[in-house]
This record gives sequence, C-alpha cells and structure tokens, in this order.
Amino acid sequence: MQDTCPRTLRGTLQKCRHPCGPQGPATQARDNRVATTDSSFRQEDTLIVQAVTPKQKHARARGGRSQKSGETLTLSPSLGSRLAAGHRWVYRTHLPHGFQALTGAWIHVRAGDFAGYALFDEESPVALRIFSSRRQPDAEWVAARVAEAWALRRPLLATTEACRLVYGEGDGLPGIVVDYYGGYCSLVTYSPSVEGIVEWVVQALMTLPPVKGVVRRAATRGEQLEVLAGAAPPPDLVVSEGGWRLRVDLLEGQKTGLFLDHRANRSFVAGLCRDASVLNLFCYTGAFSLAALAGGARHVASVDAAAPSIRAARENFAENGHDPERFEFAVADVFEYLERARNEGRRFDVVISDPPSFAKRRDQQRLALKAYRKLAVLGLRVTAPGGFYVAASCTSQVSPAEFWQTVVEAAERANRRVQLIHEAFHDVDHPVFVGHPEGRYLKCFVTRVLEPC
Repeated sequence: MQDTCPRTLRGTLQKCRHPCGPQGPATQARDNRVATTDSSFRQEDTLIVQAVTPKQKHARARGGRSQKSGETLTLSPSLGSRLAAGHRWVYRTHLPHGFQALTGAWIHVRAGDFAGYALFDEESPVALRIFSSRRQPDAEWVAARVAEAWALRRPLLATTEACRLVYGEGDGLPGIVVDYYGGYCSLVTYSPSVEGIVEWVVQALMTLPPVKGVVRRAATRGEQLEVLAGAAPPPDLVVSEGGWRLRVDLLEGQKTGLFLDHRANRSFVAGLCRDASVLNLFCYTGAFSLAALAGGARHVASVDAAAPSIRAARENFAENGHDPERFEFAVADVFEYLERARNEGRRFDVVISDPPSFAKRRDQQRLALKAYRKLAVLGLRVTAPGGFYVAASCTSQVSPAEFWQTVVEAAERANRRVQLIHEAFHDVDHPVFVGHPEGRYLKCFVTRVLEPC
C-alpha cells in the first residue's frame, strides 16, 4: 500500500495519519539493487508480462481474470532471505532496468532460493506485493486467508463489536484492509494492483456468520457508500467497545470509521483514570475520553484541530449518557493549547497524546522526531506530579527506539523524572509477520511523571 493518510494535523504541521499503518514503505530497502531477468525472456532488456487488469485505476473487481503466470522474474539473490522470512514487498528500485508489466498482473518471482507469486503495481514505490510462495492465488486461496484472519478475530467479538478483520500484509493479503463494525465490513484497497481479487475477498467475507454486508467508499469520494455484497449499514451505526459505545461514520470518518488499533490501550489507560483529571489530545471522536470516563475520571478535556471530530466526540458522550456540556471540548491546535495550559498553570493527572502521522516519507523523519519531542515536552509540563503521560505514534517511519528517545530527551528538557510503566502497540487484530517489521507501526508508551528530587 502507498503511505498515504486521510487524517490531517492542522496547525503546526500538515501531516497525515496512516490509514492502516504498515502498508506504506517505511524505508528504502538497502539490499543490492542489481537484478536480472532470465535471458530467454529478454526483448531488448525489457520483459513484458501480459495480464488482464481493471480498466481503470479504481475499477471494481471482476473476479480475478488475470492470465496465469507464464514468465519468471528473477531478482537479486540478496533479496531471497528477506522474502523467505515473510517480507511482502519488492521495491521498484530492485526491478531489472526496463521491466514492464500491467498493474494487476500476477508475476512469478524468484530471488535466490525464494520463489513466489506477486501482484505488480506500475506506480507505487512498492512494485510487487508477494502473496504466496506455493501457487498463484485464486478464489479458494483467498478464502483460506480470510478464514485464517477470522479465526484470530472471532474471540474478540465477545467484548467488542468492532475489529480489523483483514490487516493487509499481516494477514497475507497485501494492499487490502477490512474493518468489521457490528455486522458490516468496510473494505479499503491501497493499490490498484489488488482490484482483481477484491471480489474473491468479498465472497469470502460473506461466508462468515456475523457478516450482513460489505461496503467500500466510492472511488470518487462521493456522497454514498458502494455496497459490494449484502445489505447496506444503517446511517446511524453504533458499536460497543468494552464499556462504551461509539458512533461509526463509514462514509466520512477517518480510516474506515474508527481507530481500532488502540482498543487494548484504551482499556489499559481507563484503569489509570479513577478520580483523575484527563487531557485527551488529538481526540478524534473521543474514544480515549470515553475510556477515561468509564474508568472513573472526574474531568475530561478533549482537544482536536478538526471541528467535525469534536462534534462527533460530543455526540459520542451523549450516546454514552454523559452530558457534553459538563466537559471541556476544544477545537484547537494541540501545540498552542498546551502552551496556553502551561501558561495558565493547568495540570492534569493523565495526559494522552495520540497524534496523526508526522511523516509520510523517510526524508520527513527528522522533522517528525522534532515534533514528537516538542509535543512530549509540552505534555510532560502539564502532567501533574505523580500523574501519567501516554505517548503514542503511528508514524511508520519512526521506530520504537527512535520514538522512545524523543520521550527521553523531552524528560530532560521538561526537567521531569519519567518512569516507563507500560509499553504496547496495536491490538491482536493487527498481527505482524516476523519477517515484515514495517507492519508494527503503532508505538504506545505509558509513563509516570515525577518532579525532580
């Protein structure tokens, strides 16, 4: 998937939150970039692989009508061990010079001892997404991957009505994300190369017992959802998550409607909030705020730069029986809000900072780290002594170690002693193959903040 994000941070930085985290390339691969094709398939240094593909970039799936692979694309043997370990991407820089194929073509790839089947993308920095090392996928193969994904999520539905049902590379279906909301699946694709297998995914989803329908946002981002199968969801869809309920906007909401990756982290933070004053920064529709109230918080302030997010957060408070007028909601730049709070001498027992992504590309990493450090300094300064500062990052370009270092440096600048009490990432419905570290995009550090002594 391309590293593009729908959620925008207004004010100090204009960056976006990743829609499903790991789908965008985190770094340029550093393997040997030399690659060759089998000489028997060379035509003036150009290898042509023909396939039937969608008529346009966002054409709807017709049921995998690509021709079967006939040619083998041979890449540098240095890539073999990485692909055999489970990495799902081959970058464009690793392709042989002059290689050509149509978007959506199945390519048989060989690199050293590794061989597998991939879909080709003419435009993305990730040119090939590896699906199988055994055979070219078909409807039966896709159904097996969806069944594997469902087996992992099924126990979750005992405590929640929303989960990520298919997590792209993490479930062996690169470029495809499916979120489940109270009987309805919202499907998103992040590469035109996968459009040819969407119908197979939809067919497999409709065999799952709780699924009533599958939808996706129209390619034109119009005023309607496209129903791919089954029934359309109600316009006032509400789902439960633990002890709170959340409205889901499948048409205009960020990601597919909610940020599901923090589900377990919200439950953990709720346990810190009894009789606490809580500040929820970048609150979106208020899920962390509702978790804090469920945990017994006496006061919650919710801050976001987007007025629609604050409006939705107020509606979610009312949905859960909390009078929005009794709580603080602010449409504001978070950095400016924190500066004002510090100048006014305000302190909070729990401060939650879960910003959108600060970097879409590797060359933006330095500015992202600077922004995280500044945010942590401001956040630590408004955290009451003995209170908790929760620092989260969804920027795939920033590693856990790099993100933690921003907290370390912020503690020194803020003149605070900071203890790490809990480290987490995304919940069980965001699995990561061990050979694909880019899949682990979310970092969450829960810290205790103390005065110097």
